[in-house]
Amino acid sequence: MAFNSRPQRESNQMVFGIRAVVEAIRSGKEIEALFIQRGISGGLIQELKELMNEYQITAQQVPVEKLNRITQKNHQGVIAVISPIVYQKIENIIPEVFEKGETPLILVLDSITDVRNMGAIARTAECAGVHAIVIPAKGSAQINPDAIKTSAGALYKIPVCRHDNFMQTVRFLQESGLQLVCCTEKTQDNIYKPDYTVPTAIIMGSEEDGIRNEIIRISDHLAKIPMFGEIESLNVSVSTGIILYEAIRQRTA
Repeated sequence: MAFNSRPQRESNQMVFGIRAVVEAIRSGKEIEALFIQRGISGGLIQELKELMNEYQITAQQVPVEKLNRITQKNHQGVIAVISPIVYQKIENIIPEVFEKGETPLILVLDSITDVRNMGAIARTAECAGVHAIVIPAKGSAQINPDAIKTSAGALYKIPVCRHDNFMQTVRFLQESGLQLVCCTEKTQDNIYKPDYTVPTAIIMGSEEDGIRNEIIRISDHLAKIPMFGEIESLNVSVSTGIILYEAIRQRTA
């Protein structure tokens, strides 16, 4: 893929202490997770919160006991985990794909929380030539060393786009000319019906909750994987591989 110029860090880096976290954010580090002690206050905390608002970073308010379990060092009530990858913006990728004369194939993951599923999906997506993976900022698996390892390094190669306003991002894809194909059991149509040779965003949901209803309502196609056995569902990473390679079959036929 030509879109990736990210540095390769081997593992998540932990930063603790209010000033250290403030400087990490200011230096442009990608914050994978941010934990702030519940009820903490002060001038530096206010400065941190202003930066969080500026950089659209969300934090988990946690009891001090949880912070102490993460590290025994002087964390001052704040711990940040820096991502091993650099997230990109789908708004920048879609125009580049069109400019290269290629037909976009985007994978949207709605609240996939298992890191190994995330890694396995990324590995399949990279092999299939998917242009980018889109995930929500909240309720998605961390891109951590386990995810990187399971992906066989694919998470270093395929652009991952993490967005706070997930619905707005999905609508952007549709407004950019991509059809939305939701892989869901809530339909009679199977995955072989849509035409994937046109610009497409394939949407996969979590095994627990599926795809959120707001996305299903605006989608162009609902498509399910035919099932003939007694088990009611497939692992989400397996399901992703099946529908992606139907898209590749059509595009290479």
